[in-house]
Amino acid sequence: MKWLKAKIEILACLLLVACGTQSEQSTIEPAATGSTYQMMTEYLEPAADKIWDSAGAIITIEGEQDLQPTTDEGWAAVVHSASVVAEGGNLLMLKGYAADQADWLEYAQGLTRAALKARQAALDQDDEALFNAGGEIYNVCRACHNKYIVEAGEI
Repeated sequence: MKWLKAKIEILACLLLVACGTQSEQSTIEPAATGSTYQMMTEYLEPAADKIWDSAGAIITIEGEQDLQPTTDEGWAAVVHSASVVAEGGNLLMLKGYAADQADWLEYAQGLTRAALKARQAALDQDDEALFNAGGEIYNVCRACHNKYIVEAGEI
């Protein structure tokens, strides 16, 4: 009987500790882990470059070079990069990255929408749709940079 009481006491203590930990975690608010510059250069730019480098063609005097992936692995890399850009749009809405609660959020949401189109295009191995989605990503990036970098005098 003593051992049963001891087990119940241990179980009660474990439940109290678990409940305390859970309530502490629920009060933590998501926030940026670095600067906006780091987010752009270390996370978003390499992923967006992969999308842009996988769509369209380069025309030179020697001829035309098609940029679309030629293997399933190549398309999977574009799917991955598009997923990174889509989540990056979500991350840009976090406290610490978001410059304001107006246009910045609209641009971040637009980035996510365009990147999801790129991901679907890569899943479908549709080079034309990937090219168009890459253009949408570029347009969102350019509009945001024009507002937040040019206006701030950082260029």
